[in-house]
Amino acid sequence: MQIHADRKENVLHVYVSGEIDEYSAQTARIQADALAKAYAQSEKAVFDLGGVSFMDSTGIGFLIGRYKNYRRVGIPTYITGVKAETDKILQMSGVYSLMPKI
Repeated sequence: MQIHADRKENVLHVYVSGEIDEYSAQTARIQADALAKAYAQSEKAVFDLGGVSFMDSTGIGFLIGRYKNYRRVGIPTYITGVKAETDKILQMSGVYSLMPKI
């Protein structure tokens, strides 16, 4: 899994690509949490999952954890770019109730 980000008009865009699994999640957590600290003044954060090719329960945990950490610094979080396979997992898990899809 890879993460990169940019900020446009006070919105932090976090692009996630690859497989979100146990192997890659720890490094991604560290990177995503560093972005929350670096861009704490952002109006919101949008996690773009368009490049995600696989996600299991580790991915759900990754997203919920980022929701909590970003909320702690006052940044509301959203999800976009979700593929059909990933969308079903996120709907069933209830992640959209925390991080709405836009």
